[in-house]
Amino acid sequence: MGRLFGTDGVRGIANADLTAELALGLSVAAAHVLAEAGSFAGHRPVAVVGRDPRASGEFLEAAVVAGLASAGVDVLRVGVLPTPAVAYLTGALGADLGVMLSASHNAMPDNGVKFLARGGHKLDDALEDRIEAIYQEHRTGAPWQRPTGAGVGRVRDYDEGFDRYVAHLVAVLPNRLDGLKIVLDEAHGAASKVSPEAFSRAGAEVVTIGTQPDGLNINDGCGSTHLELLKAAVVEHGADLGIAHDGDADRCLAVDAVGEEVDGDQILAVLALAMREQGTLREDTVVATVMSNLGFKLAMEREGITFVQTAVGDRYVLEEMKEHGYALGGEQSGHVIVLDHATTGDGTLTGLLLAARVAATGRTLADLAGVMQRLPQVLVNVPDVDRGRMSRAPELAAAVTEAEAELGTTGRVLLRPSGTEPLVRVMVEAADIDHARTVAGRLADLVKATLG
Repeated sequence: MGRLFGTDGVRGIANADLTAELALGLSVAAAHVLAEAGSFAGHRPVAVVGRDPRASGEFLEAAVVAGLASAGVDVLRVGVLPTPAVAYLTGALGADLGVMLSASHNAMPDNGVKFLARGGHKLDDALEDRIEAIYQEHRTGAPWQRPTGAGVGRVRDYDEGFDRYVAHLVAVLPNRLDGLKIVLDEAHGAASKVSPEAFSRAGAEVVTIGTQPDGLNINDGCGSTHLELLKAAVVEHGADLGIAHDGDADRCLAVDAVGEEVDGDQILAVLALAMREQGTLREDTVVATVMSNLGFKLAMEREGITFVQTAVGDRYVLEEMKEHGYALGGEQSGHVIVLDHATTGDGTLTGLLLAARVAATGRTLADLAGVMQRLPQVLVNVPDVDRGRMSRAPELAAAVTEAEAELGTTGRVLLRPSGTEPLVRVMVEAADIDHARTVAGRLADLVKATLG
């Protein structure tokens, strides 16, 4: 079998790819890897466990909790909260590990198990490999080391997590949001209660959509992957801006007062300038990925801000930030990491900081986002292909080289396999949108023919 861990935990169709047995086994293995330091230090290890509202999260949460407790880990069950809330609480409570059950922006049938290390940090590849190795070892017959009697883990609900996380979000804002009307689209996801509460406490007048999760409607035609409802609501209510999150609220995209999208690159640009003005943009540097629009790079150069580029995935952005002490990084998709206040992408925090900049400057979001000009960019997802063969397909490499020569210095091409879905992403930037579409379509057809 292939590697279980993708770019963001272990993810798949719940009860098909991601079963209760797998979730339980991985949790026991994670306890052995991530909680052993706590055991050696003489205290009972503790885990924080949260989930998004997917129906499958109910049985998967039960499996994860059972696995952790059976390995001697005490569990604080925080219920439905965003991924960044679980990360924050893992650090704030001094827990040995955190577990989040979510498939983020994926459709409802999917789910995922995401482990966090002490401090609320995402795992590096080496830790994931250790967890997977222990899981595979015991799956094939080696017995678990199981505590008995008083050694088994205890489980309790930690209802204080909601208020503690909201208070943290509001406390880090540089200014209040009084006078702003903001529409929030919560994707019927994990932030359906948290985000409206935080924005309201910060002083904004809040209009909400996508805040009625029923276990089945998460990301269904709403949230950061479907901005149409938010755009219409912002215009209808005469709001100053709109904020959209995904299912686990680690992403944030925005909409300005006339209903135009403000993507993650633009949000990063606005926050970079704000943080430099406040003296908190360390080394005057922002970190982003190879998927960032070329217009972002040009804008940062013009403003005298250094742009450091990483592979796709907020975990790689975070690794670069931690290694060099940078304060701000993120992705075009809306994962934004403000390392002084969060250990992972936090959509609610990002939205609050963006709104705070609008309130502090008195400028519109459109005016602020105008610091960068997005070059035409076409992204085509090619589904139902063998993404693992992409690196062994010389005809694709040759086609990319040919396309780059055709576009010259005014564009670029990027082909990459998705880390979470069975598809390949084709991205083309060009000075002319029609040219970009033509090249992207040609490459997508070749990907389908070669890998399908």
